[in-house]
Amino acid sequence: MKFLFKGINDYSLTSLRQACLIGIFLFLVSCNEPKSGSLGDANEVKAEKLYQTYCGSCHITPDIQHLPKDLWAEKVLPEMAARLGIKEGNFNPYEGMKFEEMEILHKAQIYPYAPALDSADWNILKLYILENAPDSLPNETDSVIYKTQNRFVSESRSLDTLPGAYFTYLKYSDDAKKIWAGEVSGYLMEHDYGSSRTMTLNKVESAVVDYTRKDTIAYITDVGILNPSDLSSGKIITSDGENQNEIPLIFHRPVNNLVVDLNNDGQDEMVISEFGHQTGQLTLLTRKPDGSYEKKMLLTQPGTIRTLARDMDKDGKLDLVTLTSQGDESITILYQKEDLRFSIDKAIRFSPVYGSSWFEIVDYDKDGDDDIITVNGDNADKTYISKPYHGMRIFLNDGQNNFTEAYFFQLNGATRFVAHDFDEDDDIDFVLISTFPDYDNHPNRSVIYLENKNAENFDFEPLKFEEANYSRWLLLDKGDVDQDGDMDVILSAFTYTFTPVPDEFLAQWNSNRVDLLILKNQLREKGTVEGTK
Repeated sequence: MKFLFKGINDYSLTSLRQACLIGIFLFLVSCNEPKSGSLGDANEVKAEKLYQTYCGSCHITPDIQHLPKDLWAEKVLPEMAARLGIKEGNFNPYEGMKFEEMEILHKAQIYPYAPALDSADWNILKLYILENAPDSLPNETDSVIYKTQNRFVSESRSLDTLPGAYFTYLKYSDDAKKIWAGEVSGYLMEHDYGSSRTMTLNKVESAVVDYTRKDTIAYITDVGILNPSDLSSGKIITSDGENQNEIPLIFHRPVNNLVVDLNNDGQDEMVISEFGHQTGQLTLLTRKPDGSYEKKMLLTQPGTIRTLARDMDKDGKLDLVTLTSQGDESITILYQKEDLRFSIDKAIRFSPVYGSSWFEIVDYDKDGDDDIITVNGDNADKTYISKPYHGMRIFLNDGQNNFTEAYFFQLNGATRFVAHDFDEDDDIDFVLISTFPDYDNHPNRSVIYLENKNAENFDFEPLKFEEANYSRWLLLDKGDVDQDGDMDVILSAFTYTFTPVPDEFLAQWNSNRVDLLILKNQLREKGTVEGTK
């Protein structure tokens, strides 16, 4: 969700980097519509070249057809002009910012003083976009038949007595057999399903967005500033029993902390996704002999939202796989070399309008290599509409870490998923959530179970939940919550209304006090493994 985790890439001083910044904002900003008229053949060729040059420098060139004309005109063209050093109407890119934040953007030359494009070419580019943009986008398909699922039985839980739910972290701990949940005011809680008891583990200053236990040490990630900002106040806190200590470094809206021994020396490193806003990065922390930490930048773009460790090239060393969720939206593999050095490969790239939100690494086709599953559907930005390219994608690995999209399931606003063989028939099923469903036309598509009927042919049956609108869902995880031997699913709620929601849903969310929804798998309760192929 953009108000929580989204930002814009930071490419600083060189002209190439400025060109990248221009390209990144081709899909986000706004302008005054030029006078009507046709470009003509000569200007058409020039406009297409301008578009490809400025919008394809450092990410996939977005399809103009992916946003309607009114959003290009009203929400996508003064910010872009500002990135080009052009003044459009009364637009002020610094409006509402604190002086410190303005200074950061000045130093990074986000908004250059000198125009990078003359006014004639700028008008050609604007007219080209608006002439080629559609009047509207197709709605989410009505042709897909959603039956009601009977695999899971739901059970809601409240973790406090307050109305509404604002959970920014969720994890089921296989070791502790507990649910960990962090919320916006800094409380980190542990919920025991069997006893229905909830206890506070820690309290930090801002929203808890990650939590990891390694041996006797716990690592808590405090995002610092929840809303989009170029100010840095995020923290990593370590806890050993009753002692809680801050690592003496400040991070730019960190959202994920991977704690792992990368070089097999017996000591954990930390790989921190500093999501940021218009600036951000992926950071490696290594511990020095005196106990202090050395900070190394691995990637310089914001929007890094999650990193996993895998030996992707089978050389015996753990590599890093990172999702960058805006600007140059991509899956990046950082191959580990000697002395914790990495080579960088953009393995999968997405259009910058996609709103990528999550990924998992699984061997979907059971051929011995790692495939990648992604969802995209972040829609809490300036272009809030239903988007037919939102959904889940399966990318198959050819064995050499070349990935090909093999399957797409359309789901507007898709933001998270879990992958598992829930019915134990030897293939991978999925449970997806949409934080931004189409409430007007398809309000019951905020939680979907994709039951795999034929893995080789990518034949999935989409199933809906009657409990889908008990709340608005932001996070989910899987785990054997009720300890009966099959895999359950946990959802956590976030009822902040950052996009339009029907009044009846808002009233329900504020009155029913649903913080967690446990989807209990009925495989063991029914006494048999059903649907075995």
